Amino acid sequence: MSDKLNVERPEVVKYRGGGFAPKPHRWVGLAVFVVLILMVELGTQTGFISNLTLPKPSDVLITFSELYESGLLWQHLIPSLSRLVIGSIIGISLGVSVGIMIGLFSYVRAGLVPLVAALFPIPKIALLPLFVIWFGIDETSKYALIAFGTFTPTVVATYGAVDNVDRTLIRMGQSFGLSWFSIVRKIVFPGALAGILSGLRISIAIAIILLVAAEMLGAEYGIGAYILEAGSLYDLERLFVGVVILSVIGLLMSAFIGYFERKLLNWRV
Repeated sequence: MSDKLNVERPEVVKYRGGGFAPKPHRWVGLAVFVVLILMVELGTQTGFISNLTLPKPSDVLITFSELYESGLLWQHLIPSLSRLVIGSIIGISLGVSVGIMIGLFSYVRAGLVPLVAALFPIPKIALLPLFVIWFGIDETSKYALIAFGTFTPTVVATYGAVDNVDRTLIRMGQSFGLSWFSIVRKIVFPGALAGILSGLRISIAIAIILLVAAEMLGAEYGIGAYILEAGSLYDLERLFVGVVILSVIGLLMSAFIGYFERKLLNWRV
């Protein structure tokens, strides 16, 4: 009887359904940025890093403050954001639509995949003069370049995500008598959504690169025009202000996509 009472209770195993889900540690990323900035500041203050190579982060901050106080920040930022948003919406919406059609319909796949494969490796910046000839030097050519640049990677990411949906789930839906539309809406699209959103991060990064290239040609205002002017004057402080603004735009876009990932993919354990 005493032996039975001395038997150790079985250890309670914690729930491990989360798998390899990453835990958020946002302060780590902020700490990395702060350490890098402090290292550059220290290196430029001591002369270890030449001011002809990198400007002092403190001087960049002062230049940004002057740009903000002068009102030029919004004159450059607002046109850039409008071009980025409009061009990206056009390219991404078309890319997602075409990618889903390629993933669902074999005839569309046979007809469009070779075309997309031919267009995808073309450097989109090299097509900028052609877009200027086609659409003129005004805003339309900038919208078209950004839309075209985001279209092809979005198509590839979307139909790849549709192809990676577990076919067992599709067969299960068919066995329960779900219609084709219900299978697409309840199984295929939710299963492909993670891959589509991951592809959007790449598309947005490409859109920012093309935005700068488009604004360096025939734009009076915009972050790209601001960087081009600063580079021609070898004003490193202003140049790095433009680079930092582009980096912040990229971070905000990534955070925006991450927000939608958390909202739309909260069903994943």
